[in-house]
Amino acid sequence: MDISIVVISKDEEQLDGTLDLLTRADADTSRADAPSVEVIVVDASEGRLAFIQERHADVRWIDFTKPAGVGVSIPHQRNAGIEASQGEIIVFTDAGCMPEAGWLTALTEPIVSGEEQVTCGNTWSDKNLFSPEPGRGIPEFMSEAPTINLAFTSQAAQSVGPFDESFEYGSDVDFTRRLVKAGFRIRYVPEAVVVHDWGSVRRQLKRARKYGAARVRLGAKHTSSPIEFIRAEPMTAAYALFLLGLPLALRYRSYLLLLLIPLWRARKRKQPVLVVADHLAHGAGALPEFAKVVVGR
Repeated sequence: MDISIVVISKDEEQLDGTLDLLTRADADTSRADAPSVEVIVVDASEGRLAFIQERHADVRWIDFTKPAGVGVSIPHQRNAGIEASQGEIIVFTDAGCMPEAGWLTALTEPIVSGEEQVTCGNTWSDKNLFSPEPGRGIPEFMSEAPTINLAFTSQAAQSVGPFDESFEYGSDVDFTRRLVKAGFRIRYVPEAVVVHDWGSVRRQLKRARKYGAARVRLGAKHTSSPIEFIRAEPMTAAYALFLLGLPLALRYRSYLLLLLIPLWRARKRKQPVLVVADHLAHGAGALPEFAKVVVGR
């Protein structure tokens, strides 16, 4: 089964380091039936990353033009990558990700062997507030997964349709949720590790705000009632409701003590205060999207 590795990018110069590793992707070439591997970049930089393209002549490069009226073209680029893929297995990772030795073989082995049609690996960074320790505390199967470290068959992709281009962020979670609803299992492969720099605290909080909004969009699409949404997205709902009630702290200072609960739960994390700050940013992103959903309904 041949493999297409797809990377979408806009202005991430870290793409260069990722491609250095991906073009040496370690599929098991000792096997007689070893798959061929192609690397595809879907680039929306409008030529700003041409110097990286020149350094990687063995990479298929798609100069992607963002559709008119589209602010964020992430799902559009993902769809373009799938459409351009020639492999029976499609693998997604992100610009700036550094796959560790054995990553591609580990990630695709359950698919190559015929056991699964969808797999996801572990993304590790000591700067990521929520990175699990590789190989520990993760279930065998996932209910959703990001495209930062994901593999699936072209057949599975065809069965659920393209990434939903109405999303700016979260289209990968929507895509993998649809795979699960269609009967596919997302096998977690802890040995398939990519290392990723999540950036500064400010960048992480900005990302959390965007994904808070995305979670509401996901909830509106995949749940049919507020109660079902709260069950599906308890963290998003809890922090949005906390922020909505924040004016109470002007009269009842004890309201702020509610934050001690998540601080206690995050006590084993490296930076529990930043974990709670991240969740608050997540809730802040969710609140205006909640309003849009309510008005829309």
